Amino acid sequence: MPPKEKPNEDYTLKVTSPDIGGRTVIGSDKLTLVEQRQFLYVRIVRANGLPVNNMTGTCDPFVELKIGNYKGITRCFEQTSNPEWNEVYAFTRDRLQGGRLEILVRDKESAINEIIGCLSFDLGDTPTRFPPNSPLAPQWYKLEDRNGVKVAGELMLAAWIGNQADNAFSVAWHSDAAAVSGKSVTNIRSNVYLSPVLWYLRVQVIAAQDLAPSEKNRKPEAYIKAVLGNLVSRTTVSKDKNPNPTWNEEVMFVAAEPFDDHLILSVEDKMGANKEVCLGRSVIPLHQVEKRLMPQAIGAQWINLEKYVAEGEEKTEVKFASRLHLRIFLDGLYHVFDEPTYYSSDLRATSPKLWPEKIGVLELGILKAEGLIPTKSRDGRGTTDAYCVAKYGRKWVRTSTIVDSYAPKWNEQYYWDVYDPYTVVTIGVFDNCHLQAGDKNDGTSDPRLGKVRIRLSTLETGRIYTHSYPLLVLQPNGLKKMGELHLAVKFSCNNWINLFHTYSQPLLPMMHYLQPLSVYQLDSLRHQATYILSLRLGRADPPLRREVMEYMLDTGVNRWSLRRANANCERVMTCLSGIVVLWRQFDQIRHWKINSAITVLIYSLFVAMVMCPKLILTAFFLAPFVLGVWYFPKRPRHPPHMDTKLSHAETAKPDVLDEEFDSFPSSKQGEALKTRYDRLRGISGRLMIIIGDLATQLERIQALVSWRDSRATAMFLVFCLIACLLVHKVQFKYLVLVIGTYAMRPPRLRAGIPSIPQNFLRRLPAKTDSML
Repeated sequence: MPPKEKPNEDYTLKVTSPDIGGRTVIGSDKLTLVEQRQFLYVRIVRANGLPVNNMTGTCDPFVELKIGNYKGITRCFEQTSNPEWNEVYAFTRDRLQGGRLEILVRDKESAINEIIGCLSFDLGDTPTRFPPNSPLAPQWYKLEDRNGVKVAGELMLAAWIGNQADNAFSVAWHSDAAAVSGKSVTNIRSNVYLSPVLWYLRVQVIAAQDLAPSEKNRKPEAYIKAVLGNLVSRTTVSKDKNPNPTWNEEVMFVAAEPFDDHLILSVEDKMGANKEVCLGRSVIPLHQVEKRLMPQAIGAQWINLEKYVAEGEEKTEVKFASRLHLRIFLDGLYHVFDEPTYYSSDLRATSPKLWPEKIGVLELGILKAEGLIPTKSRDGRGTTDAYCVAKYGRKWVRTSTIVDSYAPKWNEQYYWDVYDPYTVVTIGVFDNCHLQAGDKNDGTSDPRLGKVRIRLSTLETGRIYTHSYPLLVLQPNGLKKMGELHLAVKFSCNNWINLFHTYSQPLLPMMHYLQPLSVYQLDSLRHQATYILSLRLGRADPPLRREVMEYMLDTGVNRWSLRRANANCERVMTCLSGIVVLWRQFDQIRHWKINSAITVLIYSLFVAMVMCPKLILTAFFLAPFVLGVWYFPKRPRHPPHMDTKLSHAETAKPDVLDEEFDSFPSSKQGEALKTRYDRLRGISGRLMIIIGDLATQLERIQALVSWRDSRATAMFLVFCLIACLLVHKVQFKYLVLVIGTYAMRPPRLRAGIPSIPQNFLRRLPAKTDSML
């Protein structure tokens, strides 16, 4: 029998029907987009008066919580009878098999079956508490032995039934992650992060004065070197080779609040190819730099330069201090990009004074994932510990990690303020590889399981979208589906006037248009912003790791990809295909190839519009209205998702993917690099021909009046003079009618040769003749 074909993966978007929306949420209005889950929360606060061990003379207490098959253990305090834990434990209610909660206070040095004291609670007597109700106050309970006799010591705790909207949810130890302990517990908790406020630091270097070169009779070749943290930028060498050089150049950095770094400006004298001497420098604390919050000019200033002294050298007194004339400020009038422009989740300027009014709220419910593929092994079997990260604006959210599950359920809901509908929320899924304390996994990266982008402008206001998104990852060996992510999304508008007004406003702050930055500057500054964010958020607890942020922020979006280049070419051709199809249909009509009645009808409409010119504008605006009404029943019902066919991800060949995932600069050598270079040359050659043909046609049009071909120009000018007189004497509508009638003439009156204007234009010269 022939082998069975491998079934095709399903990469489509699916509509889901989770138990959300339209239902009554008990005791909380925070869980409108997720399925409500109930937990038994236990807060262990502190103990008092615990007895010491008779053998050691000390007490090293910890608490053990047991309910059914679940057990939680607090950290141990050494040599104290009054420990303070203040830890919260959450047990999933629907998975609990036992009916009683046991709390055992143990001593680390005691025998295995010996306890200091215990408490027992019936789950049926546990109170229920849902936000926005106030937290349940902990109480003191006297410890008992196994027989219910009171013993020395007491324990303060609180136990209640709550849901994932409880404030304790994000800081609790969850029974679903019982295998995780120690310091790794913080790596599985949900958290909310705020990106630091980013500013453009602009240093406009004007001139320097009284530089003292290292050699008396030498003319300095000076330039300015600016250092901020690990970032270095330089101006060009001044053309004025004297002690008072000028530059009038600007260097820019990205700086983040709080401003802990210092800007170091130094004047360097270029002595040779690999040698430079510092003629003076100045250290400027960033918190002292002026901020520009409104469109107003910032004044220039003179700063003194200190003589740079290397280690081991003695500082000599300088008679005249060198000075640097510059303008330095933190510019808040621009938006600092940390994402690709097209996928940006925030377009506001840094200065809060320039922010538009809020137009609505984005609500995101991260429900669950299904069919996840294992990315690592544990105890000889594949496993996945998945968590989600969502980013919109400055706010990042990270869900809790569901340990050892191919179908994790998070059911966590988050909110963001919306200022512009032309923004994108990004949700990524990752596998947590940092759950075992003490493992040598500091250099381990969290594997990516896929990403989803949703543009808010594609969402209807007030509607709840519940879909299952395919998690797709393009790897060197091809496209791979890692599972499916279930989301619930809602965009609510609280100010319709501001929403519609937004569509009439510039996309970016005004300074991006009045004083635009170059593409190279924006790209360089975006990489600086990404680097700063990865440093700052990588120090949080739990950290947002660098590989997570790079994936969410698309740091490699500008890397060359033959697959993406082909996809973009097809996108262009698809957009132009409508014009081509329309012209072909009209060409068939005017050649009387479709139907004589249709041709006569089109010609009659043409004559009516020519004789009544007012109908032209009416038809011009009526046509898109009719077209829009025609497409209304076919309008998209779902938000866009990753399209594998559009991206050429399914059909990409292995050598194309290997090139796409190659490092920059390339790590390949020899024949592989030669093949890629030749292929790139072939594509560039075709692109060069297309651009060259377009330039040739434009130059031929310009040659009509440039007298490059004097006979052609003379003929064209005579034609223009005759046409001018003709148009002056004959009404314009009759000229259009004659031209249209000529275009719509029957086939028997046609000749199968190019028209006179085409022949004339093709004979005009272009600058192609002068190309080498």
